Amino acid sequence: MKPVLFEFSFVKIYGYGLMIAIGIIAALFLLTYRSKKEQYNEDDIWNMSILVIIFGILGGKLLYIITDIRYIIEQPSVLKDIGNGFVIYGAILGGILAVWLYSIKKGWNTLSVCDLLVPSLPLAQGFGRIGCFLAGCCYGRVTTLPIGVEFNNSPFAPANLHLYPTQIFSSVFDFILAIFLLWYNRKERKKGRVFSLYLIIYSIGRFLIEYLRGDPRGNISIFSTSQFISLFIVIIGIGLFNIEKIKARLSK
Repeated sequence: MKPVLFEFSFVKIYGYGLMIAIGIIAALFLLTYRSKKEQYNEDDIWNMSILVIIFGILGGKLLYIITDIRYIIEQPSVLKDIGNGFVIYGAILGGILAVWLYSIKKGWNTLSVCDLLVPSLPLAQGFGRIGCFLAGCCYGRVTTLPIGVEFNNSPFAPANLHLYPTQIFSSVFDFILAIFLLWYNRKERKKGRVFSLYLIIYSIGRFLIEYLRGDPRGNISIFSTSQFISLFIVIIGIGLFNIEKIKARLSK
């Protein structure tokens, strides 16, 4: 669509990178605003956020390498392109690890911090998917429906084909999920419920959207790699949502 949004002399502003930056900034502002209401120290929140971003990037890259290891062994040169190859579930898991480690250091309840942080995630993801649309990555399958879009100058998507705008589907879904989690957080005070709902709803949405994706991805049996991971994340989310009931039954 528009991989390069602006170009000034020798400086190029890429749509994907710009949307990622906007997403991170929006997520940080939302987190800062909500953390003040919960009386967290602002410096601590920003330090944790930096750690989450670093671990998220590393996690996303590491899971990409794991899930596509055969291709990487055949073509190791792909690792030279730092911006290419990223699995969102790896970023989520890496971010959760960072929250857990920082919460231990500060003596915070990890689930409470996850509830605080998690509405910012789909907000950032929503902007990131707009970046995917501008770059043409994560594109959909061929369709004859009028909602199809054509990419003519993308380094990723095939040109002159009507494709499902899966990036836009994902973006709208992520923004709606962020709004829902903010609403739900005002009603639910049990620790871990907001976080677990994110895991459940996001994974279900991702599982369904994968059926419309047309870009090359790894597969495990009849599922794409992301669908396979989604199944386990949904189970974990349901277990976490009902953790108190599970503990009560085990204690009998």
